[in-house]
Amino acid sequence: MSILAKETGAEILKAVRAPEFILPTIFMPSLFYTIFGVVLNKGGNSAVYLLATYGVFAVMGPAIFGFGTGVASERERGWLELKRALPSPSYSYILAKLLTTLMFTAIALMPIYLIAGFGGNVELARGDWFSLFAIHLCATIPFVLIGVALGFSLNSGGAVALSNIVFLSLAILGGLWFPVFLFPEFMQTLANFMPSFHLAELALSIVDTSKECAIGYHTLTIFVMTLGFLALAIFAWLRQRSL
Repeated sequence: MSILAKETGAEILKAVRAPEFILPTIFMPSLFYTIFGVVLNKGGNSAVYLLATYGVFAVMGPAIFGFGTGVASERERGWLELKRALPSPSYSYILAKLLTTLMFTAIALMPIYLIAGFGGNVELARGDWFSLFAIHLCATIPFVLIGVALGFSLNSGGAVALSNIVFLSLAILGGLWFPVFLFPEFMQTLANFMPSFHLAELALSIVDTSKECAIGYHTLTIFVMTLGFLALAIFAWLRQRSL
C-alpha cells in the first residue's frame, strides 16, 4: 500500500505538471455541455439528456488518452524497463494510473453536474445524483482497458492517432453528442457495439424515468465488453513484457 500510495502521488504530480493535458480534459466536456445543454436548449429536454451522455463523454478522455498516449510514451522512453528492474509490484504502475484517472474523471464530472443543476435547471433526487455519479465513474473502467491495450500495443505516434479515432468513434456512434434514434439505420446498428452507447443508456435510465431502458441487457453487454477489453489489455501487457 505504501508503494501504491507513492506511485499514485507521483502520477498525480505528473498530471498536475502537464496542464496542457489536464485542463482540456477536465473543462472541454463542461464547455460543450454549457453550449449544447444550456445555451442552445431553448426550453427543450437537452439539459437532461446531455447530462447523462456528456458524463460518459467526460470520463472517456482521461481514460483513453491518459493510458493510451501516456503508457505508449513512457514505454518508448524506457520507463517501463526501468520499472521492471525496481523492487515494486508490477500491478502498482497500472493501479496507480487507474486511481489517478478516477480522481480526475470525478473532477471532470463535478462542473457538468453543477452546470446542469444551476444552469440547466435539472432536478433529480439526491439518490439519483449519486446513482448517476456511480454509473459515470464506473464507466471509466472499460475505457481505461481500451487505453491500456492501445498504450502497450503502439508507439506514441500511433497511440495518439488511434486514440483520437477510437475516442471520436465512441463519442459519435455511441450517441453521446446526438441521440442514436436520429442516426441512419446502419449507424444505429453500429451503436450496439459501442460501450459508450450502453453506458449512456444506463445513465439515461436514471435521469429520464419515462424512457424505456433494458437495464439488464445494457448491463450484461457492458460486462461482457469489459471482459473482452480486459483480455486485450492483459494480452498487450504480457506481450510487451516479453519483448
